[in-house]
Amino acid sequence: MNKRLENLRAKMAEQNLDALLVTQPQNQRYISGFTGGDSDYLEATLLISAGEAWVSTDSRYYEDVKQRAKDFKLFEAGYDRTKAFGEFGAATHAKVVGFEPTHITVATLKEWTKAARKAGFKLKPVGGLVEGLRVVKDADELAAIRRAVELTDAAFAHFVAVVKPGMTEKEGAWVIEEYMRRHGADKIAFDLIVAGGPNSALPHAIPGDRKFQRGDPIVVDIGARVDYYHSDLTRTVCLGQPADDQFKKVYDTVLKAQRAAEKKIKAGVKGKRADAFARSVIEKAGYGNHFGHGLGHGVGLAVHEGPRAGRLSKDVYQPNMTLTIEPGIYLPGWGGVRLEDLVVIQEHGVEVLSQASKEPFVKI
Repeated sequence: MNKRLENLRAKMAEQNLDALLVTQPQNQRYISGFTGGDSDYLEATLLISAGEAWVSTDSRYYEDVKQRAKDFKLFEAGYDRTKAFGEFGAATHAKVVGFEPTHITVATLKEWTKAARKAGFKLKPVGGLVEGLRVVKDADELAAIRRAVELTDAAFAHFVAVVKPGMTEKEGAWVIEEYMRRHGADKIAFDLIVAGGPNSALPHAIPGDRKFQRGDPIVVDIGARVDYYHSDLTRTVCLGQPADDQFKKVYDTVLKAQRAAEKKIKAGVKGKRADAFARSVIEKAGYGNHFGHGLGHGVGLAVHEGPRAGRLSKDVYQPNMTLTIEPGIYLPGWGGVRLEDLVVIQEHGVEVLSQASKEPFVKI
């Protein structure tokens, strides 16, 4: 029995849905095992009712569906993304069919609405059904995430061992990516961030041709994907000794903020409260205007998913949710410091998965 599929059907019943169209790739993978589509382009559609479970896709993925989505019927649609609607409507007698509004385009919705009308059902936007199941991780998911975290920790250690003045940000990013690929990653989890000096003040900096210099703060934000599950890690190091005491002051403040959050977060805490645990430390140190993003996010089949930790987050944490804890301080013209651990929320606290060194100084 596909327990995930049955749980989804229960949620559909709560929403008075006769059926659901699932198009978001990570949601498809979670429910069916189908792994073909890995982009924002609509590669396939899951059509799910109380008694039917179909995958409608084109010939590039027919064998993938047969091998991986064994609880689903393959509908060979070719490139006609609405071809299955008529047969599915006839087979299920569905009248109200949900769809994922955050994934499909306006053009697709217009096309689907016309096809649904011909098939005899009405489309209804319904967000978060599958995501609500994905947010709490099972044992197999946590095992995959742990493997990704361990690989990422090792890749950071490798970077620290080889980084030196004169290396460019691009070269640093490649050192990490190449290590991950050689040691078992499916791919990198996202475009890696390796930013030195003033560039480290950009939270989502793009590695460029700037060469690392002695005394540079270097922000390294990296992650790997292993068995379709992700990791996310940030460390900040100083290449040699800093020119003044600014780096140590900022670094110690960020570390204190992270430790405060990791000490207090547990099941039952709300996302906005979790954010406040760290933010209050940074504000008291006088850097409140230099911490603009939220404290963290969940990690799983997507590198950014629920739950959230931020000033507006109403999420209430449950055991076996994952969360990044990543406070940062960014000073334009000087640089920045961010520290990020990936944790698993438990009843009485968190388990910190990330074990990469937080030693801030790299000997050169």
